[in-house]
This record gives sequence, structure tokens and C-alpha cells, in this order.
Amino acid sequence: MIYEHGNYRISDDRGSIQIDQVESLLRSSYWAGERSLETINVSIANSVCFSLFCGGTQVGFARVVTDFASLAYIADLIIHPDHRALGIGKWMFGVVVNDPRWCSKFQFLVTDDAHGLYEKFGFSASSKLMSTKI
Repeated sequence: MIYEHGNYRISDDRGSIQIDQVESLLRSSYWAGERSLETINVSIANSVCFSLFCGGTQVGFARVVTDFASLAYIADLIIHPDHRALGIGKWMFGVVVNDPRWCSKFQFLVTDDAHGLYEKFGFSASSKLMSTKI
């Protein structure tokens, strides 16, 4: 699917991903800064991915890990710093969570920031969510 908003376009076509841009974005994050390119490629291959473009350059990324039956895990949502504070991240998150393939499923994410943004979409903190670092 393709979504447009002003000069921005979101595509879920895995073939349109600019891996060098995604790697750079993720390396700048607190959660994936040390993730190898191999791991990034495997995660892309096993997820539904959303690429955000401004002109011909990828400036944002998000992915969803799902079984298409009961749950969707939203991961790696990131916007290039030059494109933040323009409402683009909110628009992209809305596109991701409202995707008809999982909008009626249990959706979750794990984050240390942007709680106010996610709360606007009905997400809330839960003490039941557990994670482990290997």
C-alpha cells in the first residue's frame, strides 16, 4: 500500500527499502545502535515493513511482527531528526496501527520514550509486559 501526506509517502513494499538509510537510522537509536546489518536484514525479511520517503530518500522506518491472527508487535519506528516535530511520526504511527491486516488484533510495542504519542492511539503502560535481553 502507498500513503501520501504532503511531500511524504509511506510504502509497505519491502523492495523499496533503502537499507543503507534504515541501517543509519537504526544505528542512531538507543535501542538498535549496535544491531548488525545482518540482524537488520533478517528482521526486515521477517516483518511487514513501512518506509517513509521524502522525495526519493527514505527518512523513516517501522516494522510489524505479526501472526495476522491475534497479535502485532510494532517495532523500530524511527524518523530522521531533520523530519521530526512535523507530525510525520504521528502520521506514520497512525498508518501502521490502523493497517487493516492487524488493526483489530492485540497490538503492542516496547519503548522508553514517546509515551504521550502512543497514548493518543490507545496504548498504555502495562506491568504484564515482560522482556529479556539475551
